[in-house]
Amino acid sequence: MWRGLIEEYRPFLPVEHATPVITMLEGGTPLLPSRLGTPYGIRIGVKYDAANPTGSFKDRGMTVAVSKALEAKASGIICASTGNTAASAAAYAARAGFRCVVLLPARGVATSKLVQSLASGALIIPIRAPFDRVLRLARQAATRFGLTLVNSVNPHRLAGQKTVAFEICDVLGRAPEALAVPVGNAGNITACWLGFKDYRSAGRIDRLPRMIGVQAAGAAPLVRGRPVSQPRTVASAIRIGRPATWEGAVQAIAESGGQFVAVSDDEILQAQVALAGEGLFVEPASAASVAGTFKLAREGAAPSEVICILTGHGLKDPEVVLARATAPRSIPPTLDALASRLSGTPSRR
Repeated sequence: MWRGLIEEYRPFLPVEHATPVITMLEGGTPLLPSRLGTPYGIRIGVKYDAANPTGSFKDRGMTVAVSKALEAKASGIICASTGNTAASAAAYAARAGFRCVVLLPARGVATSKLVQSLASGALIIPIRAPFDRVLRLARQAATRFGLTLVNSVNPHRLAGQKTVAFEICDVLGRAPEALAVPVGNAGNITACWLGFKDYRSAGRIDRLPRMIGVQAAGAAPLVRGRPVSQPRTVASAIRIGRPATWEGAVQAIAESGGQFVAVSDDEILQAQVALAGEGLFVEPASAASVAGTFKLAREGAAPSEVICILTGHGLKDPEVVLARATAPRSIPPTLDALASRLSGTPSRR
């Protein structure tokens, strides 16, 4: 029986026997084979982290960060967010009986993500600024108001998030040839790389994967090598122009012999559709890992095996799908009308 990632990987995490564990049995998400790589002659697997309790990979880090905040007797937590961190922080704070303060950019955050935070009782404060400025304010507020900052700059967040690497290796019995990760604030790719290195140091694996960090073309500071002042992309979760964990991401790519890849919004949405064709509904940012793998495959530069991290559920940002969809037309309650619809011919009204 799955016990939650802290109990499963306690020796690799900064927790003590006396640490009060705040958990919703996060982690243990499916690693699934996929047909997506068949046209390119490569193997693609997907780690469906959308199956975490609040629908995103953020729960991995939040269980550790909130547990440690409770151990430190913090008065509450605070975060800057484009949506997923807020949803996770609010849920785990509610579980711990903590106050949760969420600062977010006043524009561009999916409403469905705010609903989760509101439902859990977080105090949500929109800020008229881009994400990197909002994060700076959250850092300052944490110090001034005695709150624990639970963004990915918190090392306990990264410690929890690295467990996704452990799970992948445990299922495969080895490290994958390559791991593709959507990159916004860059905490997840940094954490994944730390996890693989921890497992090799412990003798659990004998080699390390190549890391592939995928950014949206309109929000690709790591690809460009410089911050983007006005990031733009349909993938709101990675719409970040100045990643807080910049150095860690660059280190992961350099040490692994990997690369950063930029993909267009069209490529991201095409990958989202391809994943949905296999029953995997993800938000656009999650599909970036697959879009980046497709792009490398088209260029003949993809590894023979890639595991793609799918970071968040499609219900996090359904507006993107709804904007492209056509509402189905109703029919009369008759078998003839149904037969006409099934055959693709117009039905009489």
